[in-house]
Amino acid sequence: MGLYVEARVRTDLDTLWERTQDPAQHQRWDLRFTEIAYLPGAEGEPQRFRYATRVLPFLAVAGTGVSAGERHRAGGDRVSALRFSSPHPLSPLAEGSGYWRYVPGRDGVRFLTGYDYRPRWGRFGRLADRLLFRPLMGWATAWSFDRLRLWCELGVSPERARAHWLFETAARILLVAVPVTAGSLPLGAVSLAAVPAAVLGSLAALLVPPSPRTPAARRCLRAAPSRSRAPRLLATLEGP
Repeated sequence: MGLYVEARVRTDLDTLWERTQDPAQHQRWDLRFTEIAYLPGAEGEPQRFRYATRVLPFLAVAGTGVSAGERHRAGGDRVSALRFSSPHPLSPLAEGSGYWRYVPGRDGVRFLTGYDYRPRWGRFGRLADRLLFRPLMGWATAWSFDRLRLWCELGVSPERARAHWLFETAARILLVAVPVTAGSLPLGAVSLAAVPAAVLGSLAALLVPPSPRTPAARRCLRAAPSRSRAPRLLATLEGP
């Protein structure tokens, strides 16, 4: 898998499973999706679904997928796997696949994902993916996992966690912008005094850790252990 994210969530396995497998709850915490809905299908078959991501107020990029889960495994862990594709010409992801693994322990559940995809738009798309979109997807996945963790551990709803993050982000921008703006005035006492303030503001914006109730991608593991591999369940799924 090209991307890997892992979080330690101090909650029970059933709660975590429900909040990740129920589409109505999943779309609340996962920054990558605006809407997830199951499609009709026969009982016992892999679940087909539709997803959409709103990139502008008037534009949503949609696709379809198929997923399956193993809730009762001999080792006590659980897994789910999916394959997805989007025919939308503006979607940078043409098709992909991935998995979630839930590993219970004494101090919570190791919740991890691995996934990869084929970018659209040929050579330009591959370059844009390597430089911009893939790092952004990795960050969004980790940020979302920490948002889910706050919901499960502290009861901070996904909506409130997003508000915390927006407030802190705005505060960090102001820490940099206000001294810099003052420093752009004509040379004088105000502009000279603003120089160290701008430096201190920039350092604070970069180094001060986020609030314990604010989601942060930095709290998640982003490098896959050498022993990590996709579950066999993924190989049994056919594309949507």
